[in-house]
Amino acid sequence: MSDERLRLVVLGGSGVGKSSILKRFIYKTYTDRYKATVEDLYTREYALGDQTLKVDILDTSGDMEFPAMRRLSIANANGFILVYAATSASSFACVKQCFEEIREQRNDYQEIPIVIAGNKSDLANTHREVGLDEVTDWLYCEIPKIRGKVVECSAKDDHNIKDIFKTLLSVSKYSAPASNENSQTGLKRRSSAYVSASSSRNKNRTSSPAPIQENGEGSKLKPRSRSLIRRASRKNKQTLADTSAEDCTIQ
Repeated sequence: MSDERLRLVVLGGSGVGKSSILKRFIYKTYTDRYKATVEDLYTREYALGDQTLKVDILDTSGDMEFPAMRRLSIANANGFILVYAATSASSFACVKQCFEEIREQRNDYQEIPIVIAGNKSDLANTHREVGLDEVTDWLYCEIPKIRGKVVECSAKDDHNIKDIFKTLLSVSKYSAPASNENSQTGLKRRSSAYVSASSSRNKNRTSSPAPIQENGEGSKLKPRSRSLIRRASRKNKQTLADTSAEDCTIQ
């Protein structure tokens, strides 16, 4: 079985729900409490046909105080999720700025899979400031042809969260192979996630790896902590409980 690695970077303004989307997808949890993100890294392994797809998902800061980190994350990404809030016109302007950064730094930007995710659709009926047509017109009419799609979602209601990642997969080179009638298609999770979190500006970094599922012979996979910004060899014995015991299948 061959291995592939996908480095996915999530960009967008502050408070649009980037972390909420990831935690809903990975842990099936949601909280209304807001905590600013500096950098969180989540890693998972999936079975994709006869390959093992290792996915690194980098949740970035929503402000512009860390330009060097943003440039490096963009330079190393294989795919992007650009998040705005359907209730905030300024957050959509921030997504446009993020795309311009990608276009300026990456000569291959037209070949990179990008999903534009409009979060907080649960509030759109009463507080909408960004129409879906406005986003699709920008993506398909105002910018050069790219491998991109638009998905409206709600991390709070768990609406279209999996569709974000299914859509990203559909426009990437990691498309799921055809399967027979009795099997499922898509990505099937092989192990649980771990997260490497940066929680403050003064470089106080903590890492709490989640327990990895046992393999068929009863031995455990050894958790690792890696970052797109820097690689650390420090290990932490404290484990993070995996809130989902069942397989997460994107189909």
